[in-house]
Amino acid sequence: MATNGLRKRQRSGSCSRLSSTVAVIDSTYPDETITETSQKLRRTSSSSTFTTTSPPLPPPIASGFNDPSNADVILRLYIDNSLFEWDSDCFDSSDQSSEVQIYVHSSALRRAKYFSAVLSDRWTKDDSDKLHKLNLSVTPSTGSIYTHLTVIRLLYTDDFSDVIDSASAALSILPVALKLLFEDCIKQCVRFLEAVPWSEEEEQRILNLIPFLEEDESKQLLARVSPMKSDSSEEMLHSLILSAIHNHPNVAAVKGFVARLLRDFSSRDSAQIVLEKTFLKSLKVVKESLEEYSSPDFRGDHNETEAIQRLNLHTALTNGKQLLWLVERMIELRVADTAVNEWSEQASFAADLQRTFRDDAWRNIVPGLPAVVLKCTCKLANAVASGTILAACPVRKKLVKYWLPVLIVCKDNSSPVLPNHKPILPSPKSLYLELEEAFLRIISTLPMNDAQELLQQCLSFSTRDAEGCPHLITAFNTWFRRANWSSHPHDS
Repeated sequence: MATNGLRKRQRSGSCSRLSSTVAVIDSTYPDETITETSQKLRRTSSSSTFTTTSPPLPPPIASGFNDPSNADVILRLYIDNSLFEWDSDCFDSSDQSSEVQIYVHSSALRRAKYFSAVLSDRWTKDDSDKLHKLNLSVTPSTGSIYTHLTVIRLLYTDDFSDVIDSASAALSILPVALKLLFEDCIKQCVRFLEAVPWSEEEEQRILNLIPFLEEDESKQLLARVSPMKSDSSEEMLHSLILSAIHNHPNVAAVKGFVARLLRDFSSRDSAQIVLEKTFLKSLKVVKESLEEYSSPDFRGDHNETEAIQRLNLHTALTNGKQLLWLVERMIELRVADTAVNEWSEQASFAADLQRTFRDDAWRNIVPGLPAVVLKCTCKLANAVASGTILAACPVRKKLVKYWLPVLIVCKDNSSPVLPNHKPILPSPKSLYLELEEAFLRIISTLPMNDAQELLQQCLSFSTRDAEGCPHLITAFNTWFRRANWSSHPHDS
């Protein structure tokens, strides 16, 4: 007779406390039967098809395992299919007599509390010369009998290292050791698993077994897969992003690696929270640096003031590059809504940039600053124009209204040519053109009055050859077509 289902094993040796995990022996039968009452521990087998061919027996040990000369117990291991629900297609019904009979010793079996508790009354009787016959049913899974034999053989030794030598071996042995309450074997399996790496499949098997371990045994295993804080993932992502954008020796490679992690990260919400947090911090630094540069304090020493101004520009450029990388990641993950909204609210920042770029001082210090700022703007504007980011109408209007003047100033001041000198900085015409087109596409989404106001500011996009600015011609033609349609809606 067997109880249904396994519960967490009891550590006491008394029969009464072990009654939930061991079977009851019916003394009316000539051979005592120990029925496995193990919970259906899901363990991955090496083969998808189960066959009942008899497993090879481990070699006998003199005066020990499977030595019939002085054994006092004959243990029969067999597969009892009635205890389990499983797919009959995975079982070879041509042979259902798989079983193994071995000779063992009561002195060794006592190491397992399962045997000790169930048969304790048998050992106290004065029948030491009697050869006991026990039956032990096992799980119908590939290698199950052999695994039981392996664990029973370990009852004869204190050195488990030759057997428990891999995570796979420990995971095969541990469920049987738990069933038999073989404490020394359980501890060795847990100790081994705690110290070695796991594959993803092995990790899942360990998680399935943890409920059957004592708290002190499972603590270290759980520590590997259960973070102490609920926001550990976000904290880790934030640290990685900071490492990628702040002075890492191999910046390009690290940025590429972190970008890959962000793309593959399972929680887009967590990635969004971390990217937004870092974006706002970098934006704040750039804004403050440009504000201090555009409104310097001249009360101190001139050389000191100049050094501070240089530092402000370099700080703005460095953090601007970080900002651009963050914007690219946010657009890539489609979480740039906050970035677009924030960028559209930067009237003061845009004004500081215009004052900075009208001055000549920045040219020899940070010649790449305008391109970095415009690239950020262009990335966000393209995301809005293409519908990657669905921005509200007021946001779209302000994005163009505040950043169009910055583009115009950059175009007017990017390539000064002094007499007998080459241009200080080549004009990034492709970037200007891309941003112009993005702004014009956004303008086409605005109400007619707003579009009229902003289009008039775009005349600087024109060239001497009208054919050289088709994007501007198309934008004005679109506006006039709509204006005429509004005036004569019923005309064909």
